[in-house]
Amino acid sequence: MAKYRVERVAQEILREVNDILQKRVKDPRVENVTITDVDVTGDLQQATVYYSTLDKSESKREEVQKGLDKASGLIRSEVGKRLQIYKTPELSFKRDSSLEYGEHIDALLNKIKAEDK
Repeated sequence: MAKYRVERVAQEILREVNDILQKRVKDPRVENVTITDVDVTGDLQQATVYYSTLDKSESKREEVQKGLDKASGLIRSEVGKRLQIYKTPELSFKRDSSLEYGEHIDALLNKIKAEDK
């Protein structure tokens, strides 16, 4: 039963963080950030928010991470106001590398396909 609650809370956090980033956070470093997933611990005390950006350079990615870390207090406060839960989870942001991994796999498959022809 608790597993379903954790999943529902994670989905609500995902929805609210996306909304907060678009409407409330004015930091230009986090303009093109998309929240891809949220992992919440079973006791709802910690939440890891995974994000992706279209920037390829490492310096831009570091700036985005710094911007999200700086805005995490505001984001947590807003999530706490919007969700009806006893304690608001502590938010930590991590870059989602699944897009780059998918592109890498796609490039490998295209390379194999080209070698077969």
